[in-house]
Amino acid sequence: MNRFILFLFGIAGPLVAAAQTSVPFGLVSRPDLVKVVHGTETLPNPWAGGLNSPQFSAIDLNDDQQQDLYLFDRVANRSLTFLNVASPNGGRMYRYAPEYEALFPSTLLNWALLRDYDCDGRPDLFTLAGGDIAVYRNVAGSGGRPDYQLVKDHLSYFNNPTSQGNIYPGGYNMPALHDVDGDGRLDIVTFDFNNSSVVQYYRNSSPESCGGLQFELVTQQWGGFASCATSCTSFSFNNVNCRPAGTAHTGGHNITLLDLDGDGDQDALIGRDYCPELVSLRNDGNKSEALMSSAGLNASFPSGTTPVRIANFPTAYHLDVNFDGRPDLVVTPSVFDNQDTINTTQSVVFYENTSASAVPNFAYHQNDFLQRGMIDTGESAAPTFADIDGDGLMDMLVGSTNRNGAKGFFRASLTYYRNVGTATQPTFQLMTKDYLNLSTQRYAGIRPQLADLNQDGRPDLALMVIPMRANGTAAPTSQLQVLLNTAPAGQPAVFNPATAQVIQNLPNYIDDAPCFTDIDGDGRLDLLLGTNINDQAATSLRYYRNNGAANLSQAFVLANADFGQIRNSKNVPAPDNRAYNLNPAVADFDGDGQPDLLVTDSEGRIQLFPNFRAQQGSFTPLPETFYNELLGRYQPVWLGQGRINQLILAVADLNGDQRPELFIGLESGGMVAYGVRGTVVTDAPTAPTLLTAVQLYPNPARGTATLEAPDPVRVAVFDVTGRLLYRSATAARTHHLDLHDRAAGVYVVQAETAAGQRTTRRLVMQ
Repeated sequence: MNRFILFLFGIAGPLVAAAQTSVPFGLVSRPDLVKVVHGTETLPNPWAGGLNSPQFSAIDLNDDQQQDLYLFDRVANRSLTFLNVASPNGGRMYRYAPEYEALFPSTLLNWALLRDYDCDGRPDLFTLAGGDIAVYRNVAGSGGRPDYQLVKDHLSYFNNPTSQGNIYPGGYNMPALHDVDGDGRLDIVTFDFNNSSVVQYYRNSSPESCGGLQFELVTQQWGGFASCATSCTSFSFNNVNCRPAGTAHTGGHNITLLDLDGDGDQDALIGRDYCPELVSLRNDGNKSEALMSSAGLNASFPSGTTPVRIANFPTAYHLDVNFDGRPDLVVTPSVFDNQDTINTTQSVVFYENTSASAVPNFAYHQNDFLQRGMIDTGESAAPTFADIDGDGLMDMLVGSTNRNGAKGFFRASLTYYRNVGTATQPTFQLMTKDYLNLSTQRYAGIRPQLADLNQDGRPDLALMVIPMRANGTAAPTSQLQVLLNTAPAGQPAVFNPATAQVIQNLPNYIDDAPCFTDIDGDGRLDLLLGTNINDQAATSLRYYRNNGAANLSQAFVLANADFGQIRNSKNVPAPDNRAYNLNPAVADFDGDGQPDLLVTDSEGRIQLFPNFRAQQGSFTPLPETFYNELLGRYQPVWLGQGRINQLILAVADLNGDQRPELFIGLESGGMVAYGVRGTVVTDAPTAPTLLTAVQLYPNPARGTATLEAPDPVRVAVFDVTGRLLYRSATAARTHHLDLHDRAAGVYVVQAETAAGQRTTRRLVMQ
């Protein structure tokens, strides 16, 4: 609840409202909140969240006639947006601009590519929808920003009444959306769904010169080749089928079309699942009829430089990313998770096009494009904050899950950032990527929590660790360890992993998410634990009370196995209504002096439960929490979704403004940052007389309420963020308020006479 609402609620009877301009409470994105330095380099986009399996598209987001970047990360199903801006050092650079991410649909899965099918200069959105291809048209939005509207939930082809069906690339394959025959219309080329061996060509047969989405199937084997399963670089040609493979092979294939030899037709770049090579096939045919042969196959593409060797499933994106007007090549893994041996801190490979002619020349440039400018610890970033070096400033530890070890085994570690700034202007300097040398412990995952657990005024370190099995995979268990800080007060922390205490009587399930906070107000830190264990139906958040035992391993006792009764968004019976990957954090976000509970889950939801100590049973979340300053409205933040998706929370006041900053660790290995908005600016007050006889009843109410006044008044209803929900069109002495569509919670009802007399009433909806 913000200070504006507190002012209204703090007086029991009627009050006179001064003329006010208020900024209601909200969490807002702050990608420049804290500077981060690696070595001597200040990162340009430290809080962009990391990248694992991104897909690249170009778009002008802010209508400045510059091509910006839209990325969709397949692992997290997350959209990212970067603006093309002037660099302080001259030239251009990409600046992370999360406020534009809300312009893209929140339901995107698997792949998302921007292509202009209607030739209006605004790229439209193509994505997977249940195996089909869905299309969102980019219409002109406010300020020239994109506005996507669904126009096709599936694309079909029609050759004749007996030859028709849906264009179905399947779940693994990503199609090429390209004008193949040079007629100005966007065609579709994709590997077939059945066995992902041959390439189907769907020609755009729309009668319009541009703008249609009408297709015909021209051929089931475009280019006359087939991808064979005998090896990563085996193909057959001349429309000959492959021989049966001796071993089965996963069928995922992606294809990128571009003119590699400058002859005007489309050549192909092909990547396949479980393979590191990006194979190029030269088209020796023409625009109308492609023809590939063994003579045009290159398994070491690009020639004359370091060839593509990505650990698994490479996919190429052909666009200009270095601002020279020539389309370059960006290659990334097209994986859904990291069960394979991929170093996801270096998974975006950039090949610069150094040719000024129609024949491109791709030269290897780097393997961490964009990633180099952001915090990217690999996977499942888990931040926490405290003064580690004893200088009075808040430092940062980041736990993660990495696949950087020998033979692709997990090697989780702690990354330590020291705050070398000031109390109001923090700067994080990377000190080590293996704090306490924990990579030698062969953990599959580490989630740290810095908190004073033994009440001695010094930060202790709790670690939720996931053991690694002998075969290099993560065990389905976890363990919460506590490392007490043995350093004197004001000195750098000393933690000894060999003396760790293990908290007993916990579920000890993989990916359990701890949060130490005082739940019952007794001054001791209790434990909230998000867990996916299924020993009790739908119970995702558990409260363990700290009983004060000197031995911390025995200090936490289960007090509530279903704290807050938090469920997923589906209206289904238990246990299918369980919220998975629930991660909690507690802080006074809204400035009312009472702790609030923030939780995330695998659906990508981020819910704030204000003053949760005063709530019982099923907690009621704040209807709107995140505010988009670009769009000027509240709306949900989508940082990814999916069963493996983890959003891990950490809270700290880093800039000394007495308000918490929120950091969310992402599945993609980085973090995003948010600050709190919500101030009150009071103008010169007016002096209307009091309205002393306004009645509002029933209160609490269910669905409806009535306001009566001695004189005609206009009525307005606000929610707890100060957002206007209803305003009456005319003045009347009696107003019947219909609130059936409003969630349970607290609202503010304001009555105002024609003379400017105002009063407010607090209304509780049950």
